[in-house]
Amino acid sequence: MLGIIIGVAAVIIMMAIGQGSKESIRTEISKIGTNLISIQPGADMGHGGVRQDPSEMQTIKVEDYEAIKAEAKLSKYVSPEVNTGGQVIYGANNTTTTVYGESPDYLDIKQWTVQHGACFTESDVKKSAKVCVVGVTIVKELFGENFPAANAVGKNIRFRSIPFRIVGVLESKGYNNWGMDQDNVMIVPFTTVMKRIQAQTFLNSISVSALSEEVTDDAIAELTQILRRTHKLKEEAPENFSIRSLQEMMDTMDSTMNSVTIILVVAAAFSLLVAGIGIMNIMLVSVTERTKEIGLRMSVGARGIDIMLQFLIESIFISVTGGMLGILLGYGGVSLARNLIHLPATIPLWSIVVSFIVCTIIGIVFGYVPARKAARMDPIEAIRYE
Repeated sequence: MLGIIIGVAAVIIMMAIGQGSKESIRTEISKIGTNLISIQPGADMGHGGVRQDPSEMQTIKVEDYEAIKAEAKLSKYVSPEVNTGGQVIYGANNTTTTVYGESPDYLDIKQWTVQHGACFTESDVKKSAKVCVVGVTIVKELFGENFPAANAVGKNIRFRSIPFRIVGVLESKGYNNWGMDQDNVMIVPFTTVMKRIQAQTFLNSISVSALSEEVTDDAIAELTQILRRTHKLKEEAPENFSIRSLQEMMDTMDSTMNSVTIILVVAAAFSLLVAGIGIMNIMLVSVTERTKEIGLRMSVGARGIDIMLQFLIESIFISVTGGMLGILLGYGGVSLARNLIHLPATIPLWSIVVSFIVCTIIGIVFGYVPARKAARMDPIEAIRYE
């Protein structure tokens, strides 16, 4: 039974973690909306699988962003992205953060809310102003745990020796399901990052929000046309950029998570195979030890089918009982993973049904050989067996 218990518990835990992780990631993505479109430099794959030239990763320019903003009819919000990381300082306190160079539309795209103060403006973007919007984690790290977030507005902090004035503090979003602190962010005008911090002329990416999820595919086609024109690509020339919607990313993630879950379940299922072989061996030993009993039953009228059913039922009983205990152990393991390790885990109902079916099949398949051996015994020889 122990092999069945461990095997079923392992399968349920693996399936629960895989299913829970997939649902958790889908939930995080759906909060933003599947109408989010990301434009990245470089083609999807290097030609013939060859690594792309570094210049291919610098193909997205400010001109592309301006053309999209002016011409795209199916896009509601557009924001260029230039990101970097480093240490932000206030007085004797400092913390490490990620700086997002964006446009004011970025907060609408990501559905973030400024709780105190306001976002920087298009005028700040044009002037490459040294202003920023920060998350509450930065406020706590730089000004103290009990410092009111509203009082941080107007304070000057430094990033790489460059002073930035806080114009807004974001509403807290906490940690996401990947353990990333979503409040440890610093958002500044993208032109400020490009000119004052990174000294670069290209964008890392462009985020676009389509008018609705229904027109996302049409919006991608429209964006492709605009970028091919701004990049001066001939009709037969391959694209030096890639455009992905969040729905595509979600589908890819689903496929990947399903593959990982299958691999984990198959690995755990091997213990069920070993347990089935164990049941067969135990039942074969049982048949041998109970040879006289079998002969006696047959001598008083038991048919071969009766003897076979007796041993099959015993085998199924061992397997199904082990399966039930395995389900309870699996449920306990999932609860520990969810509450102690904080892993997203959800037990699908069908996994319990499948466990019962698999345990019954194991009992039948691996109990059949011993049961058939018992049913074919000669009653006279069985009674004489020592």
